[in-house]
Amino acid sequence: MYPTNKVLKKAKAQYLFLLMLLIGCYACKKSNTTTSGTKEEMQAVAPLPLLEINYENGMINSGITNLNVTDATAADASYLVSPGHNNSKYAIAHKVTLDDNGYFSDNHWRSESATANVNEGRHVPGDERRYEFSLLLKDWKPYVATQDGDAGDIIFQGKLGGGGNPAWYLMTKRNTIAFRMPNDNLQINIVNDYRPHINKWIDFRIDMLWSNTATGYYKVFVKLPGETEYQKMYEVTNFKTFNPDNPEAKLGYLKWGLYRPASSTANNDVPTRIIWHDDIKVYKLPL
Repeated sequence: MYPTNKVLKKAKAQYLFLLMLLIGCYACKKSNTTTSGTKEEMQAVAPLPLLEINYENGMINSGITNLNVTDATAADASYLVSPGHNNSKYAIAHKVTLDDNGYFSDNHWRSESATANVNEGRHVPGDERRYEFSLLLKDWKPYVATQDGDAGDIIFQGKLGGGGNPAWYLMTKRNTIAFRMPNDNLQINIVNDYRPHINKWIDFRIDMLWSNTATGYYKVFVKLPGETEYQKMYEVTNFKTFNPDNPEAKLGYLKWGLYRPASSTANNDVPTRIIWHDDIKVYKLPL
C-alpha cells in the first residue's frame, strides 16, 4: 500500500521544519562563536589608565591641569627631553645641583613633579592601584667605595599627606635601586646593579592595595633594558600600606624627579644629578 498524497505532504512539511530548525541552530552557534571571539578581542585591548602622563603634547605638565612640575626655581630644574621612553617624542628631566639655591625647595635639595592636586593621581585607603613608570639615570656617576658619599637619591615616591615620610619610594643607593618603606624600616634591592643600565630606560610596575589596616599588599616588578616581560622582585601581603606620620592624613599622591635629603658635598656626594621620567600611568585594580 502506497502513502497517500496527504501523508506525503505532511512528511514533507515535517522534513522542511526539521531542516529549518537545524539551520537555525547552526546560525545561533555561529553567532555565539562570533560573539565570544569579539569578547576575547575586547579583553585583549589594554585597559585605559585613570591617569597617563607621557609629555607627548610637548607641554612640561603633559597638558594636565594642576600637575605640579617642580618647586625649584632654577631654569633647568625641570625640562623636556627628546626622545623619550620607547623612542616617543618627549620625556621630562629633573636636575638637582647641591649648594645651588636654585635647586633647593620645600626645605631640601630637590626638584620633583607631583599629583597632589590631580584627583586621578591621589589615593585613599581602600584604593587598589597599579603604578607604571619608566626612568633613565642620565649620565649617572656610579658609586665608588672610599671615594663617594653613599647618601641615597629618591627618584619616585608614593606619598602620604600631612607631611612626614612617604609610604614607599624608589631610591638609588650606592649602585643599586631599592624599594623602601621608611615607616616599616624595610628596604629591598630591586635592581642589584644599575651600572649596566645608565642612560637606558628601566621600567617599573607596582601593584598595591592602600590600606590603613594589615590587609594591604605590595607587588613590585622591574623590566630591565632588553627584557620583554616584567619580573616580580618583591611581594608582601597582610600589610598596612597607608601608615602616615600624621594621623590626620586622609590621602596621598605621587612624586617623581630627584629628592636628595641626605646628600652633601661635604660628604663627597655627587654634586649634580639628572634623571628622566616618562610614561607615568595609574590604573585602577582589578583591571
